[in-house]
Amino acid sequence: MKYVTLINDQSYEIEIDHDGSVLINGQTRDVDFLNLGGDLFSVITANRSLEAVINDDEGHVAVMMSGRQFEAQVLDERAMLMMQRRGVQATGSGEVKAPMPGLIVSVTCERGANVDKGDTVVVLESMKMQNELKSPIDGVARAIHVEAGQAVDKNDLLVEIRPQQDE
Repeated sequence: MKYVTLINDQSYEIEIDHDGSVLINGQTRDVDFLNLGGDLFSVITANRSLEAVINDDEGHVAVMMSGRQFEAQVLDERAMLMMQRRGVQATGSGEVKAPMPGLIVSVTCERGANVDKGDTVVVLESMKMQNELKSPIDGVARAIHVEAGQAVDKNDLLVEIRPQQDE
C-alpha cells in the first residue's frame, strides 16, 4: 500500500509491501516495528533502537521520539488524489494536544503572543523525559489551557493557535 506523508511541508511517498519491506521515496529502508502496547512502539532502523509514542487521529499523526514531537498527515493514494483534484493543501490545525499523559513543566508562550511554526509552546514531562511540544503553524496563541505543574492526559488540548489571517 502506498501512502503520502506530509511532515514540515515536505512530502514523502511511503510504500509498505506485504512482506513488510518499506520504501521511502523509492529507497529501501530496513525497519523493524513492534507495538509494545497502546501507543508505545519499538523501532529499530539503521542499527538504532528507538522508542516512539504514536498517536493517530484520523490521519493526523503525532510521533514523540527521543524527546521531540513530530506532526504528520498521512494520506493513502485515494485521499491524496481527491485532495489534488479539489486543489486542497494539507494544513495543520493549530491545536497542540498532549501526545501522552504527563506533567506540564512549563508553558513558553502567552495568550495573544505571536508564534512561529516550530516554536516550543509547552514542555511536557512524561516517562522521565522532557518533551518540547511545538506550534504546528504560524499564528497567534489564542488560548492556553494548562499551566506549569498541571497533570494532563493523552489528547488533552494544551494550546490553541490561530493563523494570523484569522485575526
